[in-house]
Parts: sequence; structure tokens; C-alpha cells
Amino acid sequence: MSIRSRRCVTSEFRNFIPFNYLNLMPRILIADDQADVLAALSLLLKGERFQIESASSPEGVLKTIDSQELDVVLIDLNYARDTTSGSEGLDLLTRIRAADPTLPVVVMTAWGSVDLAVEAMRRGARDFIQKPWDNARLIAVLRTQVELAEALRRGRRLEAENLALRDSVSEAASDIPQIVSESPAMKAVLNLVERIGPADANVLITGENGTGKEVITRVLHSISSRRAKPLISLNAGALAEGVFESELFGHVRGAFTDAKSDRVGRFELADGGTLFLDEIGNVPLNLQPKLLRVLETGEFERVGSSKTQKVNVRLLSATNADLHADVAQGRFRQDLLFRLNTVEIKLPPLRERAEDIPILAEHFLKVHRERYRRPIMGFTPEALDALRQHSWPGNVRELDHVIERAVLMSTGQIVTAFDLALEATPDARLSAQLEEMSLEDAERLLIRKALARFEGNANRAAEALGLSRSALYRRLQKYNLS
Repeated sequence: MSIRSRRCVTSEFRNFIPFNYLNLMPRILIADDQADVLAALSLLLKGERFQIESASSPEGVLKTIDSQELDVVLIDLNYARDTTSGSEGLDLLTRIRAADPTLPVVVMTAWGSVDLAVEAMRRGARDFIQKPWDNARLIAVLRTQVELAEALRRGRRLEAENLALRDSVSEAASDIPQIVSESPAMKAVLNLVERIGPADANVLITGENGTGKEVITRVLHSISSRRAKPLISLNAGALAEGVFESELFGHVRGAFTDAKSDRVGRFELADGGTLFLDEIGNVPLNLQPKLLRVLETGEFERVGSSKTQKVNVRLLSATNADLHADVAQGRFRQDLLFRLNTVEIKLPPLRERAEDIPILAEHFLKVHRERYRRPIMGFTPEALDALRQHSWPGNVRELDHVIERAVLMSTGQIVTAFDLALEATPDARLSAQLEEMSLEDAERLLIRKALARFEGNANRAAEALGLSRSALYRRLQKYNLS
């Protein structure tokens, strides 16, 4: 930011202030029962570019910790008048560590002793300052603790991010996914992607299963200004209702029975980058206001915490459902839909882009023959005809799997119609299997097929099977399918 001031016409000065200056200033909580000590510490630390929060009692300290994001805490060990035991401060230290074990605490007392310092360090204090303090040492200790805490946070964040990226659609910035197409329908889609990719608008990608929604997501991220930051993904259709909020927003230790430690949510992991929410229509109705809030303000709270977090995330979402119909039926918020589909990209099914079937088949043939090191050079005319005539209910994903199987099964250098095995429909194969199965095995198979068909979307799988969602989850547990 540039500030310019003119006096008459002959005098001019400029001052440059970094727009993120405040974000770079560590926030410290200082606690002491003496107003003059708080004033002196505030004056000193403000001059050293700390943001100051203050408290004069243990209760005030705990209240501030519960409501503010802090980098370091500096507390007195004596709050009761005419006492020097430090018992109040030691008890407060224990309570701070219980509330947030990662928050660095430096203790300070006018009646320091080796025993008291040792006890404070045993209870989790990071360092010990004796009054009257030395300004240089005090500042050095606080900055060291801020830097160490930031390093630990980065380490934990990287660990959580790496775990999330195992299931993410994140790609290297230079690795833009290849989209093979010559059809007018897909060329219109790609032109739209090219226009909106560099923008920061939220995008809703719609289309049948297997049409390439994740691929389009990777392209949008790869050509955006956020490409150097992570692309984090979450399949909302594969989550039980009770874990949605924790997965999206994270939780703090003790928020619920199994919350043994703090957990970073997907929004935090995607900060500065892109978050991809697949099967967005499965977000529970009671959580949609919280999702809407973070999209509008960038603010949210972890489960079990009152501290407000702020993130900068571009949201890409996808669904094979009709969200407008869901809005009409009260299953999806209209205001959330408006926020999601600043731009909507509709992907055509493969049957509506028949021109692409031969070139996609050739593309997948090349990929899989290199992967499996098979000397297969092409397709017979009959095989190409079979590919063109198939209805492809699974779209591009199904075509990929068919070609992969053909590469593995082919005994020659040319893929034949027999190698494709398109005559035996999935329904026919399933019927043959069911005749030889027990009731439980048949139920297990049908559940697997339904989940695969709907890409893990429990709501739609349950609906297709004629089950309630809770009944489906009971069977998932029974058959160890979860």
C-alpha cells in the first residue's frame, strides 16, 4: 500500500506499508496482576512488533486463550497479593497446557528460585524469566519460542497435508492433465475451462459418473494463480454423516470421544490453494450454513473450538445430481448453490461425443501398453465398431477400464472385438454370479456394485438398493466394507 501526502505543490513524501504487515506480527498474551507491569511490557513488546493481548487474572488468561489465536503466552507465577509460592501460576500453566499443549508458555516471577523454575519447566513451560527482566533477553526468549512454535506448526501441517494428498487429486504444477478430444461438445467445455481457469471464481462441475470431473478440476487448478499451492480433495459421498464437519473444518482434542488430538481440516490444508469437494450434494443440510459462511467470509471454527480460523480457498465442486431439483425438494440450500456455481461446467456423457471414442481408445491403449509392456499396436475394424456401438454407461472411466482389460487379455498385437468383451454386459455377468451365491454373499456383492456405480456415494447407493442410509451403514459394518 502506498500513502502519498502533498503540501502545496513543492513537497511530497511516500511511505510503503506491506499489505500483510499485521499477519506477520506475532500475537502475544501477557498476564500479570500489576497494571504497571502490563503497561511496561505492552510498551516494550509493541515496539518489537508484537500484537498484544493482556490479562490480569488466571480466568482472563484462559478466556483469551479460548477465543484468540496466539503465538506465545507470557504469564506471571504470582497473582494473589503478598504470596510468593507461585502456586496460582503453576496451576494456570497446567490448565493452559491442558487447553492447548502446543501453545508456548514463558513464565515470569519476581521471586525466582531454581526449584520454582524447575517445577514450571516440568509442567510444560518453555522458558523462565525473572523480574526485573532484561529487555534483550526477554525479547530473545519470546522470539525464539514464536519461531519454534511456527516450525512445529509447519511440521504438523505438512504431515497432515501429506496424509490428505495421498487421497487427493493434487498434481505437480507443471503436470497439466491431458484431455483428449475432437468433439464440438468437449471443445466448448475446454474453451470455458481455459477462460475461467486463471480466475478465482468458484466452479461447479456437473456430469454423469466417469465423465472426467476430477480431470477438469486438475486442469482448472493447474492453470490458476494457485497452482503452486496444494489441491486438496474430499469425496463427500464417501463420508458418514457424523464425520463431515471434522473432515471439512478439523477438530480440537476432546471435541468428541475419539478426538485424541487436534486435527487439521481440509479447508486449512487448502489455504492459499484449491479445495475440491466431489459429490457436493451429499453435504448434510445442517452443515450447509457453515460451508456457506466459509465461502462468503473465509471464516470457520474447528469442531469443539470457539477460535475463529481464516482461510483463503478457491472451491471447486462436482456432482452427478441435479442440485436444482434438490433445492426444490429442500435437500440443498439455494444460497449455497448460488455461491458454488459462479460458473457451471457441464460435462457431456461419452455417448454424446462419439467422435472421441476412437481417439480416447488409442490414447488409453498407448498408456496401458507402456504400463504393462505389451507389444499391442492397435484395434481391428470390428473392435472399433464394437467400441462405437457400445452405450458406455460408465463413460470415459469405463472405456479406460475396457481398454486396460483388453491389453491384458489380448494374445496378439492387435486388439480384437473378443478382447474387448463388450458382449457380456455387467448385468449378465452379475446374474450368473448371483445364482451361485448365498444370500449374504449376494447382498455383499450388490452393496459393492452399488457403491462402485455411484463412486462411493452412500446416499445414492442406499437409494438404488432400496435401503435407508443408516441401514446401508449397518450392512457396511456387518460385511466389513467400510
